[in-house]
Formats: sequence, structure tokens, C-alpha cells
Amino acid sequence: MTTDLAPPTPPTESGESTPGPSGFAAAGAVDATKVYGVGDAEVRALDGVTVSFETGKFTAIMGPSGSGKSTLLHCLAGLDVLTSGATFVGDTYLATLDDKALTELRRTKVGFVFQAYNLIPTLTAEENIMLPMMLGGESGDAEWIDNVITTVGLKDRIHHRPSELSGGQQQRVAVARALASRPQIIFADEPTGNLDSTTGAEILDFMRRAVREFGQTIVMVTHDPVAASYADRAIFVADGKLDGELLDPTSEQILERMIQIGN
Repeated sequence: MTTDLAPPTPPTESGESTPGPSGFAAAGAVDATKVYGVGDAEVRALDGVTVSFETGKFTAIMGPSGSGKSTLLHCLAGLDVLTSGATFVGDTYLATLDDKALTELRRTKVGFVFQAYNLIPTLTAEENIMLPMMLGGESGDAEWIDNVITTVGLKDRIHHRPSELSGGQQQRVAVARALASRPQIIFADEPTGNLDSTTGAEILDFMRRAVREFGQTIVMVTHDPVAASYADRAIFVADGKLDGELLDPTSEQILERMIQIGN
């Protein structure tokens, strides 16, 4: 499955990637393959995946356990390296970057939300939100950050440490941290996996609002059809390959599609 969104022009011999036609995807993969192990132990977690993700949209990646969905997300985000093929963010192919440049891209252009929150226990909620910018010696846009903090409902908890916050509040901090620097794209890996259904729905609703009201781009891995129904688009992965997509999906449509994949 491909889309009509253009990837950047392939790198030249000098290793540089140049912008291509209008209609860039926010991120994507071209013939992405990831192999673990060798010989009889070889596992093809990704097997020639080509996909792109539209700017200003909320996309869910779904598939059975072991399908390759999290591997795809991690390779798109530069947290893992492909065996062959390419991934890109904006007009940059990740393979053209050295470690320093890749770290800089992840800090400035990519936001992350994980199931485990990944907050620093000794820092306050505000300090955790500001941490990526602080590491780069930046203070960010104060008005925007205040808007994000207010929108996620943390105004009265901003000076509390993670141990003083509920699971839902900690995940709100993680989402606010991902939004604070206005990244080009946010990657979320099972962001509501540790939350009860009510709190999870609140987080998902905020993520959807971030896309529709703030123009954010979010790509989320989830196993939950209800969570995926908050997205503008759901793509399905099975055995390391893409296996169709749904636009403006309902939870019932997603569940039916997952049952088909399982059979």
C-alpha cells in the first residue's frame, strides 16, 4: 500500500536528501525491511513496507502481537535501524544522519508518548514537560506551552512530581511534553495501555484535539479498536507487511478487520 504523498528525493552520493514535489508526508517508509537473527532463527519483523503519513492527521497502526507494528513505529522514529529500505521525517532520510544529527532531529522535530510515561521522578510535571527543550538550551514558546498545560488540565498540578500524580495525570504530562516543542510529528506507542478506559478516552480525545485544533501530526500504535477509532486513518500490519487501511474508522469496522487478519 502506498499513498499519493511524496517522500523526499532519495539521497545523493554526498548523502544529502533534497526536497521533492509538494504534498510531502510528515513521515514514512520506503521498502522498509527489518530482519532479526540469521538462518533458521531469522525473523522478518518488517518485509518491504512502503507507507506515508499525512501532515495534520491522526493515524493508528494496528496488527496482531508480533505483526511488526511497534517495529515500524520505532524505525520511523529513529529509535531502531532498518536492515534495508529507508524511513524519513519531513524531507530528511534518517539514514543520512549521523548519531548527533539523529539525536537533534528526535529532540527538535519528533515527539514521543510511550505506555510507560518515561517521566523523571525527581522533576516536577513542569520540568518534565520542558525537559527536551532544556536539554537543547531552549525555553520554548511560553504562550504555547501554557496553552498546552491548560488544555491537558495540568495547571493546578504543574509543581507536583510524578509520584504525586495519578497514572492519567502522568500520561497527560507525557503528552504535554511531546507537544511542548511543536514537533513535526508525534509517535505514540500504546499510550493508553496502562490507563483505565475513562482516563484513556480523555487522553485520546486530547490527542485528537491536538490534531484538529493545533494541526499536530500523530502516529499511534495500539491493539485497541476503540483507541484506533479516534484516528483519522487506521492502517493494518500483519506478518511484517501492510494489510489494508480504513479511513475515519469506527471501532466496529476495526474489530471486524482485525478478526479478518486473525483468520
